[in-house]
Amino acid sequence: VRGAEAALLLQGLLTNDVTRLVAGDAPPAALPRALYAHALNVQGRCLYDLILYRLHESPEEEPHILLECDSGVLDAIQKHLKLYKIRRKVNITPCLDLSLWAVIPGERAGDIAGSLAKCADQALILTPDPRTEVMGWRLITKKGANLSEIIPGSHIGNIQDYHRHRYKQGIPEGVKDLPPGVALPLESNLAYMNGISFTKGCYIGQELTARTHHMGVIRKRLLPVHFSAPLPKDSIPEGAEILTESGKSAGKFRAGGGELGIALLRLANINDLLSLNIAGDKVKLTASIPEWWPKPTSK
Repeated sequence: VRGAEAALLLQGLLTNDVTRLVAGDAPPAALPRALYAHALNVQGRCLYDLILYRLHESPEEEPHILLECDSGVLDAIQKHLKLYKIRRKVNITPCLDLSLWAVIPGERAGDIAGSLAKCADQALILTPDPRTEVMGWRLITKKGANLSEIIPGSHIGNIQDYHRHRYKQGIPEGVKDLPPGVALPLESNLAYMNGISFTKGCYIGQELTARTHHMGVIRKRLLPVHFSAPLPKDSIPEGAEILTESGKSAGKFRAGGGELGIALLRLANINDLLSLNIAGDKVKLTASIPEWWPKPTSK
C-alpha cells in the first residue's frame, strides 16, 4: 500500500495506530518497523489479522507499507482496501516477488540482528515480531534468497514446526484461528499482542471494541490447549464444542495439529476437566495461560 495517503487509508480501517509507522517528526530509528493490527467489520468482529511493515526509510519519503495477511484472503483484502480507497492517493498491489520467513529463536539464539546487518541487501526487512517476543523475528526477502547466508547457522524448519510453536504459545494467525466475522478482537488477545490503540481516533468497528475494553470484562479468551492424544486430521468440524465434565459448554475449538491447538474458552473453566467431542469420542484436553501474557497486577 503506497502513496501520500497510504497511512491515512489504513488508519481508518485498522485497530492499531498506523501513524506510528510514518510519524513525521520522529527520527527513523525511533519508528517501529512493524505493527500488528486487525481489520474489523462494522459489528466490531475481526475480518483480517495483519502485520504491517514500513518499507520507506525516512518520514520525508512517500509512505510505503507492506501488509502481511493469510494467503487465502489476499483477494478479499485487496477488495476491502479498494472499497474504502475512494479518491485517496494510494496504490494497492500484491507483492508476489517476496518471501516471508518467521525466524524463531533456538536454544542458543545469540545476536541475530548483528549477524543480519551484514547481508541487508538480500533481506528487505528483518524486525522483531511485533506481537510478542516469543515469536522471534519476521524476515522478508526477495524470492529465492539464500537463507543460510542471511542468517548463518540457521536451519530451515517446515510450516508445521511454525504452527506447533504458535499453538504452544497460544498465538492466533489467519482465518482458521480468527474466523472472519466471528472472532472478537479482545477475546482474541489483540491487546496482549500489541495490536490495538485505545487512544487513536475512529476506525471501523471501534465502538464495540472500545466499549468492551472500558467495561473491563472479557470472559472468554483464545488459549493454547494440549490434547491427551493427537487429533485426527480433518475430521474436526469448525467451531467444535469443548465441554466440561458435567457436559456444559466451556468454549469452542478453533484450530490445531497433533496434540496442540488453540481454543476460545471461558476463563472460569480453565482449570476444569475439559474434553472435545469428535464423532462421539471424547478427547481430553488441558488449557493453560501463556507465559507471555501480562501478569495480573495485585490490587
